Amino acid sequence: MIPHPRIGDIPPVSEPAPDPATATLLVSCPDQRGIVAALAQVLYGHGANILDADQHTDAEAGIFFQRIRFDTGELRTDRTTLEAAIGEVADRMRMSWRLAYAAPRKRVAIFVSLTDHCLWDLLLRHRAGELACDVPLIVSNHERLAPVAAQFGVPYRVFPIQKDSKREQEEREIALLESESIDLVVLARYMQILSGEFIERFQHRIINIHHSFLPAFSGGRPYQKAHERGVKLIGATAHYATKDLDEGPIIEQDVIRTTHRDSITELVRKGADVERNVLSRAVRWHLDDRVLVYGNKTVVFS
Repeated sequence: MIPHPRIGDIPPVSEPAPDPATATLLVSCPDQRGIVAALAQVLYGHGANILDADQHTDAEAGIFFQRIRFDTGELRTDRTTLEAAIGEVADRMRMSWRLAYAAPRKRVAIFVSLTDHCLWDLLLRHRAGELACDVPLIVSNHERLAPVAAQFGVPYRVFPIQKDSKREQEEREIALLESESIDLVVLARYMQILSGEFIERFQHRIINIHHSFLPAFSGGRPYQKAHERGVKLIGATAHYATKDLDEGPIIEQDVIRTTHRDSITELVRKGADVERNVLSRAVRWHLDDRVLVYGNKTVVFS
């Protein structure tokens, strides 16, 4: 009998990697004339070739948003000079801005507890090349999912959380994340509430998947609450974690239909599919620098 290969033995089927000689500029500012021209001129003047650009104006708030991806391969100046020039435009137009380079790739830590479907999905998508990042670390408050991490060759660290040790364990987790130069934390059904200090340290760099269509059924036991209400739709929400539980800026949402015949177990099964897709899309968009946060909302560029 020919043995089946383990996942760790199967070579990844990768999509083309992002061009390392690219960068993405995200800006927001009061809407005014000349923004697009000013940014295009400063990039052109330094030898950057704009590959694509997308923009949005919130007419009610009077705020302009833009995402510009450009080629840095033929810059006539160095990055420091380019960033200084962008900063001058930003000061003149009261602009908030962030410049992200494609290389090096972002480093992602996945936090899990006992439920494994989101973890499997993220690791499989990463192996297939769908998520342009490195995953050097999985963190949990339980040992249970260590075999999953082992299948993919990812280090798995356990920090048991008790009421009297929560603060100490979080400090150890933060130290580990910083030592690993983690850019993004993904809470893949991590069933612990992070402290305000933890969230502030990684502001807008922690993505949580909540298993309901927020703002409905926030907090614990959302599928049970949905069953009790007899809802005809259930959903999932990926959002940035904030100090206010399940109220952070929403990145992505989706729903699936249910009927009066669905038990809680069936709702959980249906919801798991939605959770996987919503979380993976949110993570991919963050990695691609497509998400811009303002207030408690997001602009997600296509």
